[in-house]
Amino acid sequence: MSQQQIDILKRALERERAARKQAEKILENKAAELYEVNQKLQKSNKDLEALLTRTDSQLQGVFENIVDSYVIIDLVGNILKMNDAAEDLLGYTYKDEYFNLIKMVHPSEIERVKISFENLFRDGILTDFHVKIITGNNRHILVHINASVIYDQGVAVAAQGIVRDITKQKASENRLRESENRLATLILNLDSGVVLEDENRRIVLTNKKFTQLFNIDVSPTDLIGKNCKTAAEQNSVSFKDPEAFLKRMRDIDDKKETVLGDELEMIDGKILERDYLPIVEEGVSKGYLWTFKDVTLNRTYSKSLEAEKQKYSSIISNMNLGLVELDKQDRILMVNQSFIDMTGYSKEELIGVKGKDLLPSQADRDILKTKVSERKQGKTDSYELRIKNKQGKIKYWLVSAAPNYDLKGNISGSIGVNFDFTDIKNLQLQKEHLLKKIEKSNDELHEYAHVVSHDLKSPLRSINALVSWLKSDNVGKLDDMSLQNFALIEDTLEKMEQLITDVLEYSSIGSEENLTTHVDLEKMVADVIQLFYVPEHIQVRVLNTLPIVVGNKTKLQQVFQNLISNAIKFIEKETGYIEIDFEDIDTHYKFSIKDNGVGIDKKFHHKIFKIFHALNKSKESTGIGLSIVKKIVELHEGEIWLDSQVEAGTTFYFTLKK
Repeated sequence: MSQQQIDILKRALERERAARKQAEKILENKAAELYEVNQKLQKSNKDLEALLTRTDSQLQGVFENIVDSYVIIDLVGNILKMNDAAEDLLGYTYKDEYFNLIKMVHPSEIERVKISFENLFRDGILTDFHVKIITGNNRHILVHINASVIYDQGVAVAAQGIVRDITKQKASENRLRESENRLATLILNLDSGVVLEDENRRIVLTNKKFTQLFNIDVSPTDLIGKNCKTAAEQNSVSFKDPEAFLKRMRDIDDKKETVLGDELEMIDGKILERDYLPIVEEGVSKGYLWTFKDVTLNRTYSKSLEAEKQKYSSIISNMNLGLVELDKQDRILMVNQSFIDMTGYSKEELIGVKGKDLLPSQADRDILKTKVSERKQGKTDSYELRIKNKQGKIKYWLVSAAPNYDLKGNISGSIGVNFDFTDIKNLQLQKEHLLKKIEKSNDELHEYAHVVSHDLKSPLRSINALVSWLKSDNVGKLDDMSLQNFALIEDTLEKMEQLITDVLEYSSIGSEENLTTHVDLEKMVADVIQLFYVPEHIQVRVLNTLPIVVGNKTKLQQVFQNLISNAIKFIEKETGYIEIDFEDIDTHYKFSIKDNGVGIDKKFHHKIFKIFHALNKSKESTGIGLSIVKKIVELHEGEIWLDSQVEAGTTFYFTLKK
């Protein structure tokens, strides 16, 4: 190392030593200052303790006698002392516990409390301060605080304050304010006009409905303070009789008595209902409350209702139905004139009487007893009843009865509407008697038809046998003309026997037992077609699958058999067809049997279903076949008709109930 480098290091070491000495000197000075401050602080604490001791002795009497919670805190919020009331309120005992008042503040109030502390120690006083706190026993309360700073020789050393629990008071104030707001809102929005006056007839409160009722074009708040008497005189012209309106107001005001339901009629047709209530406290008048309600609609409705009541009362009294109202004990409360006429008793003889003991015939009293019991259980019913009137005659009534209810929905009795259908009942009985007689006559005719058929066929068979004998006895002796005549006789005999058979069958339709069953028409028609000899030039087609119907299988087979055989018989063209189809039409099935035969002239359409009207005079035709078809179709609650043109063909339509 060179001498120069050594010199540099020496100078650096000397500077470092000088700096260390200077720093040590500064530290000594600061330590002296700190010691001095510490001594002053200890003295201040001793002075504060002495002050508190003196204050304790001075305020002990106050602490013992003060009712409110009294608290003393230091400058950072630690509680130094408090009275018994404060201990009860805050839930702490300061002698046994160390706690800071700030820690009791609700978290949401911390920032506001810090600011209030700053203001307290800056201004020396804090009044009407409300804060939410959490007590030592975990109660959340709202407190009111008035506080001031405690000074010692002009230096703030502590703070004192009165703490009051205002939780209930605040809640009561809030409820009262809410009630006042609701009441004000209610009055302002009432459907009645309201005017509250003071003892000097000055308006204290009114609402919008009042200004509307009296057509006053100002806000309700603009009327506050106005003289009500003057306003009434100015608005009296709005009433139909202004003088009567003012006189009545003066009378009410003079008497100072409650008035309810006064009616006022305005010039524009409105009807108002007025109530007046004087407000008196300990015998001293404090004001007046007027209310006005528009009852125009109610009055109009009442008048209309009364008119309707009169109208319907007149209708009830004069209608051709007997009306009776009964109470829960079945005593008659009300009857109309028709009921009086139907029974033969007077109104005085009926009111208050138990109808079930007076009117029904002896044979029907049990029926009525049952119906009355059911009606008391809320059941509505209609039934026939035999009634004995005052003259002792039996009448047939149709009774429709129902329970009667009061406004609360409880059964209060019953009401009955009665229709005297004696004449109709007599006709019905006569009809039933006639039907029985007709049924008996039909049975006798049916039996007679069988007897006549047998009696008529016997001579025919005898003649046929005699002709056969004559032919056998004279074989080879008869010429061609005689044989032709004998053949004609045999054909005529055969036709006569067929005619007798058809007449018997026609007369029997509907008279024998109606054996109904489910009939598969698809299968049945296929079987019917197999029965006939169908020429090769004629094609029979079923266009759609035929349905299953309910009916008499034998009779329905006769319908299809007759119509199909007729179609085959009258097709004379080189190529013929017969088409069978059906259509679903709600309650019925509609069937059609169409051919391209000779057709039928329209002038005969109305005759072909009549008995003995055969358009073809061949020996096979008796003129009864289509009549039998028509009768069978009608027996199945259907109808039959046709559509036909000569040389174009014929379509028979008929319906059968499903």
